[in-house]
Amino acid sequence: MKKHNAILLMLFFTTISFGQVANETDKTQIKKLLLESFDEIWSKLSPENMHKYYTKDFMLLENGEIWNNDSIANYLNKAILRKPNPTRINTIEIIEIKIANNRAWVAYHNRAIFTIETTIVRKAHWLESATAILTENGWKLETLHSTPIKKE
Repeated sequence: MKKHNAILLMLFFTTISFGQVANETDKTQIKKLLLESFDEIWSKLSPENMHKYYTKDFMLLENGEIWNNDSIANYLNKAILRKPNPTRINTIEIIEIKIANNRAWVAYHNRAIFTIETTIVRKAHWLESATAILTENGWKLETLHSTPIKKE
């Protein structure tokens, strides 16, 4: 009986540790999703990349405005025409990630530095939260809520 209980306990703790590893992997994927989405969409001003990172019904709530994939694409297409286009470098600092089944919620600081050649022309800082859903193609952002932080 003791041998049987010991085996059951070992199986139980092994299952728990595998679950924790999977959760940490998901958290890493969520952080990567956020950073890559800002790099591939907003830094490159590339609406073509939105399908990789955003769901079809993605919604961005920013500064009192509601944006969807169409309004984001329109903004990016106009922005690419403005010259010179600054280089945007993004930094994501995770505050917290919660994952339950195929859904994730994340709170984070989003910072961007905009440069033209070697001159910094703007620094931006947002406090943001996002939801993501696990699809057959991996994690995708479903919503993003952004609040600008005043200059520090």
